[in-house]
Amino acid sequence: MKNKRTKTFSGTPWEPKVGYSRAVMVGDVVYVSGTTGTDPSGKVVAPGDAYAQTVQAINNIKSALTRLGLSLEHVVQTRIYVTDMNRWEEVAKAHAELLGEVRPATALVQVVRLVDPEMLVEIEAVAVA
Repeated sequence: MKNKRTKTFSGTPWEPKVGYSRAVMVGDVVYVSGTTGTDPSGKVVAPGDAYAQTVQAINNIKSALTRLGLSLEHVVQTRIYVTDMNRWEEVAKAHAELLGEVRPATALVQVVRLVDPEMLVEIEAVAVA
């Protein structure tokens, strides 16, 4: 039997341009695409502020999970990509504030850059219903 695939979208311009879903649920598992600190129009919030962008990215993940009937409490893994590892504590502070009780498995990796030079952080998540 094939697992049902449920997709959700945030409405940002990136999704149709690249051809991806904000999140895909297969069975009880939700895979949330790399999510940045952007508003619904796709504009980067708080340029230069890694903490604020991390908060926004996690809130965007929360919104995707909510559309699928889940919450941040269902997150079992995050992967955090930063453009400057020297700012990891700002990112970690926001992650701990929003996911500290959940304590998902995580990774924190530095990348050369993200799709928009103003983006400082991108987060992927996996959640289980």
